[in-house]
Amino acid sequence: MRGRITRGIASFYYVHIPHQGVYECKAKGIFRKEKIQPLVGDEVEIDILDEENRTGNVITIYPRQNQLIRPLVANVDQALIIFALIKPEPSLNLLDRIMVQYTVQELPIIICFNKTDLVEREEVDRIRNIYSNCGCEVIFVSAKKKQGIEMLTKVLHGKMTAVAGPSGVGKSSLINLLQENVSMEIGCISQKVDRGKHTTRHTELIPIDEETYIMDTPGFSSVEVPFVEKEQLVTAYNEFLEYEPQCRFGGCAHINEPNCAVKDAVSEGKISRIRYENYVSLYEVLVERRRY
Repeated sequence: MRGRITRGIASFYYVHIPHQGVYECKAKGIFRKEKIQPLVGDEVEIDILDEENRTGNVITIYPRQNQLIRPLVANVDQALIIFALIKPEPSLNLLDRIMVQYTVQELPIIICFNKTDLVEREEVDRIRNIYSNCGCEVIFVSAKKKQGIEMLTKVLHGKMTAVAGPSGVGKSSLINLLQENVSMEIGCISQKVDRGKHTTRHTELIPIDEETYIMDTPGFSSVEVPFVEKEQLVTAYNEFLEYEPQCRFGGCAHINEPNCAVKDAVSEGKISRIRYENYVSLYEVLVERRRY
């Protein structure tokens, strides 16, 4: 039977088979000999050893469409970055760092801002304007009021989505809501996520329906800038693309160069100054890193 690895603990892999449930499996020794590590997200073929106890062996790992480095997972379709609008206050510099991390891995990004019920409309509009031209879909939700969940469910449907964001932003609450209508048997991970703060310890896939998975990853409050060349950083700033051809110099870094159309667009309010300042901050980190 063909399924997907949803969790790996020690030498055990938990494989979700659509319309069947989850089976606890061990990997065949040939994978160790060939130095192939089964990953969360892998599509695999399993042999059933005991149907009653739902155990089996992983006998085939199908070719991967991609493999992320952080987290170490396979076959991800998109990334969902969750931040709160308040409690905690959003660090937009951290958000941009996470966006760079997924952009350089060529994943589409969805940004989700939670806790709209705790802020005024003006704050929602302010954040929306900052990211309006970033090239990502931006969704505003309230887990407490169950607002925006239908839109979030829609963009996740039929995809495998990596979920990222700092602790305390309501990731577990949103995941619980997304699972509210799950009626299928998913075996040992059938219980809803019910974790306290900082308690997600490892990556696991959570089936939302038979075609949809979200990948819950440990919460974090900081992330290193990915090891990319400083010239690549601009690819994570979609709003620069319109103006770059008008810069005086080809390969303009948009930092100190004269006649820079990107800097002019910032001055004229066409590009968010906050986004630009985050870009400059990350660029300087990469320049400093290259020196050493």
